[in-house]
Amino acid sequence: MDKLKILYPVIVEGKYDKIKLDSIIDANIIRTDGFGIFKKDELKDLLRRLADKFGKVIVLTDSDGAGRVIRSHLRGILPKGSIIDLYTPDIKGKEKRKTSPSAAGLLGVEGMEADLLRELFRPFSDSLEVSARGDITKLDFYEDGLSGGAGASGKRERFCRCVGLPKEMSANALLSAINMLYTRQEYYSVLERIEEEQ
Repeated sequence: MDKLKILYPVIVEGKYDKIKLDSIIDANIIRTDGFGIFKKDELKDLLRRLADKFGKVIVLTDSDGAGRVIRSHLRGILPKGSIIDLYTPDIKGKEKRKTSPSAAGLLGVEGMEADLLRELFRPFSDSLEVSARGDITKLDFYEDGLSGGAGASGKRERFCRCVGLPKEMSANALLSAINMLYTRQEYYSVLERIEEEQ
């Protein structure tokens, strides 16, 4: 089955939530790393910039107490009216990879049926608008010295510093952020600036 193409960035709690959604939707998915969002100022800045750029972000956390706390924190740091809240139903159970259920005894995002998640996202699917996203590729990154070669991590760090993104971003995470935030022309302008700084 084809993935649903989602215009807005999607915020989830953890790695396994992102893996699950990656199989269902074509979207820019950002993790809070659970309560890690409380300590990561650069991640908060990135989420604010995404909310400003796209006008909306979709938040999908687990339906337990921790999910509610994270969702509440996001409401406090993102512009008013920028959050589209999606909620999973309260379904008793535990994820296959876990030895015991969560404290609430409910399935999290990663444990939800794919069809259920697909229906949650269907109203936000719009393949025409998604095509307007950035088109920087992994090959561009390699050719521009941002991955796979000597000095690539230092160049990525300079790029991040120049545009105010978290400096410890991996090549894949930076590529995803650039495609959410910048056009190809803006990307090359930043590359020129960091070359001039050296």
